[in-house]
Amino acid sequence: MSLLPETKLDVLLAHHASLEAQSLGQVSSQEYVQITRELAELNPLIDAVKAYRAIVKELADTEALIADPASDPEMRGMAEAEREALTGRRTELEQQIRIALLPKDAMDDRNVMLEIRAGTGGDEAALFAGDLFRMYERFANLQGWRVDVISASEGTMGGYKEIIAEVAGRGAFAKLKFESGVHRVQRVPATETQGRIHTSAATVAVLPEVEDVDVEIKNDDLRIETMRAQGAGGQHVNKTESAIRITHIPTGIVVSMQDSRSQHKNRASAMNILRSRVYDAERQRVEAARSADRREKVGSGDRSERIRTYNFPQGRVTDHRINLTLYKLPQVISGEALGELIDALTTEHQAAQLAAQGAAA
Repeated sequence: MSLLPETKLDVLLAHHASLEAQSLGQVSSQEYVQITRELAELNPLIDAVKAYRAIVKELADTEALIADPASDPEMRGMAEAEREALTGRRTELEQQIRIALLPKDAMDDRNVMLEIRAGTGGDEAALFAGDLFRMYERFANLQGWRVDVISASEGTMGGYKEIIAEVAGRGAFAKLKFESGVHRVQRVPATETQGRIHTSAATVAVLPEVEDVDVEIKNDDLRIETMRAQGAGGQHVNKTESAIRITHIPTGIVVSMQDSRSQHKNRASAMNILRSRVYDAERQRVEAARSADRREKVGSGDRSERIRTYNFPQGRVTDHRINLTLYKLPQVISGEALGELIDALTTEHQAAQLAAQGAAA
């Protein structure tokens, strides 16, 4: 008996065939781009469905051969071995299709607003925040994404007290959304003369970049203040009121921006960040209402949750949400092996979704 919604698969196959026919017909360039994009998204699932159905048919033929009393004993033995291999492949394809059919997060393909702030630990926390930013920057480069720093406040010994960047690339939020939370580091700081291990922390917030249509922000709900930029010398600083502070009155969310000499650019950047934060606050409120125990949810985005520890003396990284430890800290912190943690978190999240579907069925 199939574990898959066969009727839904029939509908998907018919829709895919219809899109292919449309792509070969007379359509505008805009429609063609939309059709080819949808086909590209559907193709892996359709290929898996076709392969699955071919194997189901082959399995039925094999079962019939085994059940036929007239079958040659040698042929029956070969068929039984083939049945085992086909059954295994069918199970793999069923799982692949079930995961592909899971409801998609509407924000998965969006760009990301990445915010990293030094937490407890003073200068060492700022240095760690810098390490985390470079880790994500390298990981993004490996994915072919673009990273643009929007604002940064450097630490006195290096690193960052706070850094906000846009990560632009297809599927950026889908990959990075499980990184939100408190990251902890255990290591001997460069300034430590006694060789003692210190524990510091930094907070990471991964927010989908949202548009005006995603969240409604009324002008009446905003308090916008201009001020002179504060910072190190230069002819421009403190001479014009280019810095912007925007307060979203209903939520109390405040965004300040002074990195550009243009007040217009600072305002645009501040509004982009504000939209993401307001959307994320509403998103968390809805999620909290749906789940009494957020800690059981992978990637809940709870900022107070300690999600990962980077232990330098032992060369290990532990993700506490899924109890996964990798003894390859240098590769993770360089961004090279971060994908292993992200893939494991994604798999765990998908397993939880499948389990929830099974319980609801």
